[in-house]
Amino acid sequence: MLTVDEKAIGQRLREVRESRNLTQVKLADKLGLDQTLISAYERGAIRMHAALLATFAKTLRASSDEILGLEKARHNGTVKSRGLRRRLPDIDRLPARDLKTLLQTIDTFLKASRATH
Repeated sequence: MLTVDEKAIGQRLREVRESRNLTQVKLADKLGLDQTLISAYERGAIRMHAALLATFAKTLRASSDEILGLEKARHNGTVKSRGLRRRLPDIDRLPARDLKTLLQTIDTFLKASRATH
């Protein structure tokens, strides 16, 4: 059953934000809001008006229905794994040589994994 209350909407907002690898601070900066407001919306402490919902959706490249839970979450090419998403910025900062070695290791692992499944 679909839950459409402030807490459930806030939870989905947080999930969409995190799937886009954004912190509350970064999202607040993009929207010109204070981070404490983002936190309050995500906790369901305050109700989000329709215009703000549309702004969140546009900024997060999501649909309003996705945030409301009326549509299944899309990942828009983003990584589902929270642990991997958390590491991506550090991976992006690796020197080219280290990144190449890491990517070769990942490719080897994925190839072996496909062979066993």
